[in-house]
Amino acid sequence: MIQNDPILFQKAISFAARRQMRLGQRLGLGKHGIVLVAESNLKAMRSAIKIHSEAEAYHRERSVYERLAEHGVKEIEGFNVPQLLSVDDELLVIEMTVVTRPYVLDFAGAYLDRPPEFPAGVLEDWEAAKREEFEANWKVVESVLQTLRWHGVYLFDVNTNNIAFLDRG
Repeated sequence: MIQNDPILFQKAISFAARRQMRLGQRLGLGKHGIVLVAESNLKAMRSAIKIHSEAEAYHRERSVYERLAEHGVKEIEGFNVPQLLSVDDELLVIEMTVVTRPYVLDFAGAYLDRPPEFPAGVLEDWEAAKREEFEANWKVVESVLQTLRWHGVYLFDVNTNNIAFLDRG
């Protein structure tokens, strides 16, 4: 289980030591890894580091952040997007800016340039579940997803933790 995975925490400690940082609170936890606050010991700077549990998810997320950086994307439809600061391919760590609500983040489950093939009916069921989850905000979420697709990013790990509105309701 990721929540108590000592390997991920050791990777975080190693990354922080390499970058002369100290680790802070946990910002997030999911199936692809853990996100922690990191503060520089050299300058007044705070960032978020995501330590991935699997190389495939790390490379997908890294590629998405690199694409968004190439396109100068800092926000999508009024939602803040974390900015890529650094990566560590050995430790599978992505360092990014800390963002506040409203935001869109967590691209470890995203695909670049074309989505994977899904069996018939899967996308329809997915959309029905997301409509229910986001309720009145679904149209805005659809617009965010469309803008991401315009940049060649196909995001399917969509939930109220990854696309978070200003109000928590």
